[in-house]
Amino acid sequence: MEKNQTEFKPISRKKLETEIKKGAGASIVDLVNYLIELAHNLKASDIHIDPQANTLRVRLRIDGVLQDEMPLPKYIQSEVISRIKILASLRTDEHQVAQDGRFRAVLEQGPIDVRVSIVPTYYGENAVLRLLTDQNQAFDLDNLGFSQADKVKILRAIRYPYGMILATGPTGSGKTTTLYALIKLLNTPGASIITIEDPIEYSLEGINQIGVNSKTGLSFANGLRSILRQDPNIIMVGEVRDEETAGLAVNTALTGHLVLSTIHTNDAATTLPRLIDLRIEPYLIASTVNIAIGQRLVRRICQDCKKEIKITDLEMQSLMEVVSKDILGQQSVFYKGEGCPACNNTGYRGRICINEVLVIDNAIRSAIHRKATAAEMKEEAKKQQMTSMIEDGFLKAKLGITTIEEILRTLHE
Repeated sequence: MEKNQTEFKPISRKKLETEIKKGAGASIVDLVNYLIELAHNLKASDIHIDPQANTLRVRLRIDGVLQDEMPLPKYIQSEVISRIKILASLRTDEHQVAQDGRFRAVLEQGPIDVRVSIVPTYYGENAVLRLLTDQNQAFDLDNLGFSQADKVKILRAIRYPYGMILATGPTGSGKTTTLYALIKLLNTPGASIITIEDPIEYSLEGINQIGVNSKTGLSFANGLRSILRQDPNIIMVGEVRDEETAGLAVNTALTGHLVLSTIHTNDAATTLPRLIDLRIEPYLIASTVNIAIGQRLVRRICQDCKKEIKITDLEMQSLMEVVSKDILGQQSVFYKGEGCPACNNTGYRGRICINEVLVIDNAIRSAIHRKATAAEMKEEAKKQQMTSMIEDGFLKAKLGITTIEEILRTLHE
């Protein structure tokens, strides 16, 4: 069994089934507790409770994929939603507006923080619960899956006293977790570190963390202005999502601060043209951005049911259309998980990053100055021998960490 992975415990499912069978005599308090415990034991990141015409659909997001669990009876819908509202200190008499909150659930395994979002839908209010388990042990570049070569690039970049480090990818690709890993490395007694996040995912010891609050007008841009008066050395901005925030972040990096942030683009090379789209002058981008980290999350093969598979010559030819022969080599043996109780019969358990790290060198700076396209940026990245995300993914598939199918599913190739 891998380090930091606990054995699958089916007891929560049995307790939940028993409570549901009680019908009208079921304890809503226990039912919600058992559902959270089941999700925690299955290492789910989210619980989706969606009202349907005749039932209350429950799904768990495990390793990034939603999986159906047992449905709850329709007649307990309002009670379940009300119980969740009470836990999150939300208004139980309000049913027509979206509400957000959070609470701490105390389980046998220890306390976990749960973030709640409730939204009115056609068949009544739904609820999505995000389980924020203690992942301090995961905030490490090795655990996240960075190769030694990429780790060297990142460690060199964070030693600069100023500039920008950008993590890029779609929602749910682990960008914030990567920034947390870098913040942990930078967190020394001699450094003043302040973050502004939406929302604060995890509490980091020794870091001043500020949460965006739309009700009080505290945005990324306003928060960043206030942070600069706090005499920081290092600033983490949760996301560069508009022109104002982008301009402030770049100017902050230019005036002697190390700025870490995320931005939504498909890959590392597209990050630089995206900043130009946000009306940042090319010379400012070239002067401030140190590295861009593109990443996705893929599921790990379950080590308890892992087995070898051999791909055919025809399948190998198809793969060579996607990834270079240098990466694939002559290897025809790969791996997959058959499915077992430890992985909830999915063949996967846990997730890992596939990534690419683009260093902003002189050639890339020249491309920025001439406002090169994303395709031209990718060509320059190849010249500096950057390992692309798909290449990094196939290297991990060759090592038996993940599967070919998972790499192709994640990158939509």
